[in-house]
Amino acid sequence: MNDTIPSIPTLSDITDAALAARLQHAIDNKTKPLGALGRLETLALRIGAILGGETPVLEAPQMLVCAGDHGLAARGVSAYPSDVTWQMVENFLAGGAAVSVLARQHGLALTVVDCGVRRDFQARPGLVSRRIAAGTADASAGPAMTAAQCAQAIANGREVVRVLPGNALLLGEMGIGNSSSAALLLTRLAGLDIGACTGSGTGLDAAGLARKREVLGEVLALHKGATAPLDALAAFGGFEVATLVGAVLQAAEERRVIVVDGFIASAAVLVAQALQPHVTQRCVAAHSSAEPGHALLLKHLGLEPLLNLDLRLGEGSGGALAWPLLESACRILREMASFEAAGVSRKDA
Repeated sequence: MNDTIPSIPTLSDITDAALAARLQHAIDNKTKPLGALGRLETLALRIGAILGGETPVLEAPQMLVCAGDHGLAARGVSAYPSDVTWQMVENFLAGGAAVSVLARQHGLALTVVDCGVRRDFQARPGLVSRRIAAGTADASAGPAMTAAQCAQAIANGREVVRVLPGNALLLGEMGIGNSSSAALLLTRLAGLDIGACTGSGTGLDAAGLARKREVLGEVLALHKGATAPLDALAAFGGFEVATLVGAVLQAAEERRVIVVDGFIASAAVLVAQALQPHVTQRCVAAHSSAEPGHALLLKHLGLEPLLNLDLRLGEGSGGALAWPLLESACRILREMASFEAAGVSRKDA
């Protein structure tokens, strides 16, 4: 077997008109005016369709945070130094990061994956080592990853998810420089302008943002032949994005509800969707971030975000914040009374 070609599961179309009709009837028959719960009703329909039933239950939700370093960060595309990647991994594991706090609050099991951070970590609960190398190569000098490394990262993501319990996966990431990878992937795979797809990331000023756009333009030109999804992923990186691609594909194959966080996690879904178009049927967009490319990316994927809080943190924080809405949508389906059961008169009765 050629190890440079990752194993990609074939995803079926989960559209089920009969189930959709039953779900819609159940929602319309709840004790409320028709459509009164707005987008919560749409969310309930989506979760029911993903899990394949009229009384969906979200079980053992898993927050998966994938971390990796980027060689391109040496070109000054981030306001923070690369050391912040490993420092934040330690913060996740110590319970002090935003996603750590929010995961505790909402009962989300947190798993952090070292996909390729430039530092060795001591083994401990909650940390999974799937380290391919000490960060990717500099994408402005050559491909960020070899084809074999890209394939291995995708396989790693599938393997990590395969052993996690539950039927819901929330995506998170950490990697200084990875908003550049996301912008590059969006530009190449969606055919958009790099300027429109590039934002300040961790907080670049105007001069820093101009330099970032200039560097990313150079990277695009260098890899102008990398147009296929896997070629673009290998060219632009990073290890954590590719691992998330594998995680998304595995979760989609298992029909887990995939809760998509910010710009970088959405870029992983973009690649996965380019490989298997039915991926997005299993996805819920948690929020639209302050990164300008994120709204463009979600529109390309056809996903409508639940929240818009001007977040630009990543980590899976937006997914954790949106999580109670998913639980509420399921409870509405399972627990809210029908007109008949509650003895409430309909408008047209």
